[in-house]
Amino acid sequence: MRYCINCCIHLLPNDLHRQCFRCCGPNHNNQKCPVCKGENKIPLYTDSKQMKLLAVLEVRTDHRESWHGFFCLRKGKLCSLIFGLIIMTLVMASYILTGAKHGLLLIPSPFHYGPFTSNPSLMDNESLSDMKDHYQPSKMNISYVKDYPSIKLIIDTITSKIEFMTRQRPELEELRKQEPHMFSVIPNKFLPNSKNPCWYEEYRGNTTTDPYATNSYALYSKRFRIIFDYLRKVFWNHLYHYKGKHYRLRCLPHFYIIGQPKCGTTDLYDRLRLHPEVRFSAIKEPHWWTRKRFGIIRLRHGFHDRYPVEDYLDLFDLAAHQIQGVLQSEEAKEHGEMNNIIIGEASASTMWDNNAWIFFYDNSTEGEPPFLIQDFIHAFQPNAKLIIMLRDPVERLYSDYLYFASANKSAEDFHEKVAESLQLFETCLLDYSLRACVYNNTLNNAMPVRLQVGLYVVYLLDWLTVFNKDQILVLRLEDHASNMRYTMHMVFQFLDLGPLSEKQEALITKSPASNTRRPEDRSLGPMLPTTKAILRDFYRPFNTKLAQVLFDDAFLWKRT
Repeated sequence: MRYCINCCIHLLPNDLHRQCFRCCGPNHNNQKCPVCKGENKIPLYTDSKQMKLLAVLEVRTDHRESWHGFFCLRKGKLCSLIFGLIIMTLVMASYILTGAKHGLLLIPSPFHYGPFTSNPSLMDNESLSDMKDHYQPSKMNISYVKDYPSIKLIIDTITSKIEFMTRQRPELEELRKQEPHMFSVIPNKFLPNSKNPCWYEEYRGNTTTDPYATNSYALYSKRFRIIFDYLRKVFWNHLYHYKGKHYRLRCLPHFYIIGQPKCGTTDLYDRLRLHPEVRFSAIKEPHWWTRKRFGIIRLRHGFHDRYPVEDYLDLFDLAAHQIQGVLQSEEAKEHGEMNNIIIGEASASTMWDNNAWIFFYDNSTEGEPPFLIQDFIHAFQPNAKLIIMLRDPVERLYSDYLYFASANKSAEDFHEKVAESLQLFETCLLDYSLRACVYNNTLNNAMPVRLQVGLYVVYLLDWLTVFNKDQILVLRLEDHASNMRYTMHMVFQFLDLGPLSEKQEALITKSPASNTRRPEDRSLGPMLPTTKAILRDFYRPFNTKLAQVLFDDAFLWKRT
């Protein structure tokens, strides 16, 4: 029930305050009114309960505005309060999702994030347009300067534990015991008139048999099925018939682009496959040597059936068909013409990813893998050629983070993940060797960012234990970006490829860059200056050793 503010009587039915004669007339007496009690301000009663209107609003006896205006004022304040609570809830939820992750660290995070000026960074092959120092100075909170020494102590501990020990190369017989089926399929001698390691394998199926029915790449991936549908149609046209038997040509790659991820390997692959003498596997990155032969699609999803070596060889059938066409030509038969087509494979995990070893090989070397990928590749292809593309490991790590992180990406989040990863790496080095930590599956899965991928020299030294230095070409993405024509000529010369016409060369060197950084990632800006300084300190001893091994100070990355 509503009451007249001025004299506490019932309003008239038409709710028109100004028509209430007792409110405006001389009959109202503040002294006699039981509610006014002589005061010139009157509390409002609603349904016999007193409301003080936030102890601020005072209603004076000479106020003549309608009750409707007062009620609107009350509704406005309530809506404002609700809206404010909603905004506060959203802000707190955003903070929790993006920043409050200190509980993940082994010790409380000493880092406090201050404001910084973001500057949109370039593409991942930032590289491929301008690799100059494009980052503008950022505003850094004074807390960063105070926090730097604490994380520097962790890096100093890591540096003191670094020791580059020569790895013991396993014997061939030990490798045979580990992979007997692989050694039964791949011969130890190949066709003499082909640059590639190729051989003829008897095919025992008939015309109704699907040669790719059990291929794991086709079974587990829908996007590869179109490729295998085509291979099925042309398969019988490329069989070689001899003495009543059918033979198919099998080939392994002549060269491998083995690393590293986010260092421009995709761009190199896309340009190199434009060369008329180069063919690649049907899938750019089969990841067979490092993952699929162990049954790994994604390690966090567990193991699947192991992909047999036959499934891997199927990926080179398209190239094998073209090589066979050359080998069966009249010129080749009469003059022994050499086939100049070479096959490549470009899995960027080949150089560094040995995470599966612990599940399949006996651990008898104090945490170090007894067998590595390169041991098996060398056992079958001692003359293989290897191409490695590297970049400043600090920038590589940030690019890797932006590419693989799924949500809540920011420079602050990257900083926190770097801090946590450094602590985990330090903990490992306190008990194990550098090689054991680099190839430690548990550690690598626990680190929020892949610090270990940037330890280039550790992997390179292990590859040099089985391959000669002249079989490995190491390039820098920064050089590839600034002088693409020069780096591509280095690759052509390394692979002994034939000369190109001006038109062919222009097509290869002037095509747009591949696998560039996504616009939403560029908008996040550069990493924080303190993060960059921390990573510079961490990678410095590894870069120094790399420059010594390659006799090239450019791999110090001092000017990036």
